[in-house]
Amino acid sequence: MTQPTPIRRDPTPVRPLLLTAALEAAERGWHVFPLRPRDKRPALHGETTCPRTGYCTTGHRKWEQRATTDPERIRAAWSTGAFNVGIATGPSGLVVVDLDPLKAKDPEGTPDGVTSLQALCERAGQPVPATYRTRTASGGHHLYFTAPAAVRLGNSAGKLAKRIDTRAHGGYVVAAGSTLPHGAYEVADPTEPAPLPEWLYALLTPRQPSRALMAAPVPVRASRYAAAALRAETAAVAGAGEGVRNWTLVRAARALGRFIPSGDLARHEVEQALNSAGLRAGLRENECRAAVTSALNWSIAHNPGRPA
Repeated sequence: MTQPTPIRRDPTPVRPLLLTAALEAAERGWHVFPLRPRDKRPALHGETTCPRTGYCTTGHRKWEQRATTDPERIRAAWSTGAFNVGIATGPSGLVVVDLDPLKAKDPEGTPDGVTSLQALCERAGQPVPATYRTRTASGGHHLYFTAPAAVRLGNSAGKLAKRIDTRAHGGYVVAAGSTLPHGAYEVADPTEPAPLPEWLYALLTPRQPSRALMAAPVPVRASRYAAAALRAETAAVAGAGEGVRNWTLVRAARALGRFIPSGDLARHEVEQALNSAGLRAGLRENECRAAVTSALNWSIAHNPGRPA
């Protein structure tokens, strides 16, 4: 009796594909480490179970410390399992902006990360940055940027806007090529990572309030909210570091300009406060005046006053 021909199955070679993803990330200079198969959690031992051997001979080394670009170490790690690929953003010199999709529990009308970024860019008068981008397994997006030199940014959650997180030192992201039970991580834009835009850097940098400015007299006509905004924005400008001072000044002028058409602040009061703050930050007087004038004109044109 003729035996039935067995059905030949050609399973996807998951392990080689993931190894390739890890090696390609390492070729870009990104430090990688293994994540659990079809999971986002590190596949490395924790401190309580550390054998104090191998890479941990001199003490436990966490995933960020063990992340590597060494091809031989990568091949050795991925030879033992179909591990997803984690990218340690800090050692890789990356800042990754994570745009999350909506979740079932989110209230109606909550914007997703993509919408929040578009609104953030519109308020800043900037285009959505073109840079290396991946689509996450859940339908979100990761935008990769190179971190500013000599700057150590940490992670953030919701600091920029709703459904926007960032990963830098102390954080990691799942690399393209990795898979989860509900989907895969894929490259959406292969463009080389762009430098983190100055305006985004300014929003992620902790503000350093100036006591002198916080104690400055408040315009008599200003509402409590407008007065607080004036103090906060001038303090932010005065405390801005080199490289982001001009952008911080422009952003502050655009934020405060909306109070002028409504009558909550007088234009000359805003100009005087911002010019003074810009000088404190180290900008030249002509730079301050030109930037403030242009930004206030833009803001006033886009923020009509209260109806009569």
